[in-house]
Amino acid sequence: MPDKFTPFKTIFEKHEGILRAAEAIRLGVPEHVIYEMVEKGELLREARGIYRLADSEMPSDPDLVQVSLLVPKAVICLISALYFYELTTQIPHSIYVALPQNTPRPRVQYPPLEVFWVKTSLHSVGVDVHVLDGVKVKIYNREKTVADCFKFRNRVGEDVALEALKDYIRQPNLDVHTLLEYARIDRVDKLMMPYLKSLL
Repeated sequence: MPDKFTPFKTIFEKHEGILRAAEAIRLGVPEHVIYEMVEKGELLREARGIYRLADSEMPSDPDLVQVSLLVPKAVICLISALYFYELTTQIPHSIYVALPQNTPRPRVQYPPLEVFWVKTSLHSVGVDVHVLDGVKVKIYNREKTVADCFKFRNRVGEDVALEALKDYIRQPNLDVHTLLEYARIDRVDKLMMPYLKSLL
């Protein structure tokens, strides 16, 4: 027997069970219905402004999904991207994100963010879109991520950059040409080249 929430649950189901409140309202779920559904246990508040159907599966990468929903301009970068691609033994305690210059700091309480502001013209260079739990998550590709670790070695640690390069060389589907292209863009090609030669 369909209840009064059925049409609204259907809207959530079409989006893998998880939506930002603003998006849910835009798609036809009245604001008061969202609160009612939370009260009745039909929806769970995942984070401020993000709601998930109670009977939907938990996201496999909940932090990356939340950040992508809360901060649409964010691109997952550096240690968080390394972790995603299995290019590090580091476990990130924050989500590392890149934002275009002059973008205000996101007001996100959880998950904690480590924000890197980059030139607007370079912000979208090397971005891959991965669909995680039905949500489009922007992550810099492997080559851009390794080059960025050399660029931001003072913040992430030179040991992290070297480990990323070594792990990248061990992975299948190497693209050294693309790696060097991003290293040139990041102006770290001369720094990276001796390490790369010793590993190849």
